[in-house]
Amino acid sequence: MPKKTPMRRCVGCMEMKEKTSLVRVVRSPEGELSLDLTGKKPGRGAYICRNAECLQKARKARRLEREFSMAVPAELYDRMEADLKNDELADP
Repeated sequence: MPKKTPMRRCVGCMEMKEKTSLVRVVRSPEGELSLDLTGKKPGRGAYICRNAECLQKARKARRLEREFSMAVPAELYDRMEADLKNDELADP
């Protein structure tokens, strides 16, 4: 019997996709937000597609702020966008 693949919703495009095709945004127990490319960091997580467009949609709709109940600084969005672009270049 094949193993069931977990599904998660992207906070950018709001589509259900396989967990392995998404990147986790995590709020650590200390309250710091970061991208979790490995999916192993401890803390509250939200998922986003591996492209900058979905991050821009989430930023415009303030979905990460709503998801984590905290303000997300613009510098953090810029850093996450750069990390996603680097990840896109690494994964052709």
